[in-house]
Amino acid sequence: MCAKSHTPVFDWDDLRSFLAVVRAGRLTTAALQLQIDHSTLSRRICALEASLQVRLFDRLPTGYSLTPAGERLAAEAQAMESVAIRICSELSEAGRRMTGSIRLATPEGFGTYFLARQLHLFAEQYPEVKVELIANPGAVSLTKRQADIAVTMFRPESGPLRARKLADYEYGLYGSHEYLRTRPRLKTLGDAASHRLIGYIPDLLPTPAHDYLKEFFGNRQADLQISNILTQLSATLDGYGLCVLPCFMADTHPELARVLPQTVCLTRSYWWVTHAELRAPALVRAMKSFLEEATARSRSALMPSASFGQALAGRPAGAASPMDAPASDDLSLP
Repeated sequence: MCAKSHTPVFDWDDLRSFLAVVRAGRLTTAALQLQIDHSTLSRRICALEASLQVRLFDRLPTGYSLTPAGERLAAEAQAMESVAIRICSELSEAGRRMTGSIRLATPEGFGTYFLARQLHLFAEQYPEVKVELIANPGAVSLTKRQADIAVTMFRPESGPLRARKLADYEYGLYGSHEYLRTRPRLKTLGDAASHRLIGYIPDLLPTPAHDYLKEFFGNRQADLQISNILTQLSATLDGYGLCVLPCFMADTHPELARVLPQTVCLTRSYWWVTHAELRAPALVRAMKSFLEEATARSRSALMPSASFGQALAGRPAGAASPMDAPASDDLSLP
């Protein structure tokens, strides 16, 4: 424990600093997030420990680890933070101009090929809002408030979170025109036996739902195994072989052709997720509305087969049906 301070009580800044270290796990990382010098942050933690006369952290070579007393304080501090956030938002949101920053975490394919190409529209509507886009949802924790909104490929199972289905999207089997010209023609799924396949490394699947090849090719392993979708797309463009790709990504590349569309067609879903206690409710609502409008506008790109079927049936592509309605909000996931 640090040397005892003359400060008789702690202040809120010390508690905020404590929470930043809890969430970051390292003093230097937390200081960077708070935009203060790490020595200043260290003094605040020392002052808090001295005021409470307890050791809150074990200083380890790998980072700061909470002691039992620190764990108890973390729970109370997070509850106090939630109250402060709610008070600030309720008292000042009505008269507040839309300014500030909002951080989103998304899958790399969605962030790179969809959202990044739409955000100029958000900027035109909210010119004083700064957007921070992390195209890797695994890099942040909503529970620890490291982002305001996450777009995920699955509904979270637990935590103080709110979740709602954002949109469905379609996958198909693609190969480059150059590659397909030099290989046997694909008439049935069995013909793929004479083709090279690109897929995920089995033990590095983002989720079990990403085991696309197993759905269509059984126990056959990919000839080229890659840990992320953008590199898989790059290998497909360069003519290595066939790959199951999101249509909204692959269809932007005229070098690629979709094969066996009636046979290899599967649907997955994106969800938006937020913390139950929002840091900036107005900004989060604005971004959620923008995401919902953007995905609704782009339904034909996200779900090309469904849009084609609707057109044949006489219903405008992108028109919602009862089956398309998103799931209700989950105010507190179990």
